[in-house]
Amino acid sequence: MGRDKALLSYDGATTQLECTTQLLQSVCPQVFISQRAEQTFDAPSGSTSLYDSIDSVKGPLCGILSAMAAKPDAHWLILACDLPYVTTATLEKLIHEFRAQTPQLTAYQSSHDGLPEPLCAIYPAGSDAELASLAAEIGKHCPRKLLIIKEARLIQQDDPRSLDNINTAEEFAQATTA
Repeated sequence: MGRDKALLSYDGATTQLECTTQLLQSVCPQVFISQRAEQTFDAPSGSTSLYDSIDSVKGPLCGILSAMAAKPDAHWLILACDLPYVTTATLEKLIHEFRAQTPQLTAYQSSHDGLPEPLCAIYPAGSDAELASLAAEIGKHCPRKLLIIKEARLIQQDDPRSLDNINTAEEFAQATTA
């Protein structure tokens, strides 16, 4: 993309980070913004920045495990900031499905390839040590691969486009003109 996707604006006024924070605030009592040390943006109103603190892993898994280390008794609803089509209903369904059975890793199944969507998922309290150990054991830092190995509960998307992410300038241009 060439710039931080969290700071993109799809409506010309509100950043994706602000939109994602507001969305999470509609379903979660607390919202934390995962950031790498070099990211300098302020957390939106009503949210708290949480900086990566796990040196043994990289990428999104680092943010997930850092959050879980900061609040080990919490179940974590993880949502990427590059998913502009996610709705409150999408998150409510995820939460409902997580609570409907014994807590376990719960994620949406991609409408594109059938694989777990690790950045719109719920990671239950206490699963961090096992995920970190598994990542070290297999040498993988991809949360998707860990969800596959751990046989996460997968749920179907009601709207196949709801978890489409924006990774390129072309995709961003299409999303802002759609």
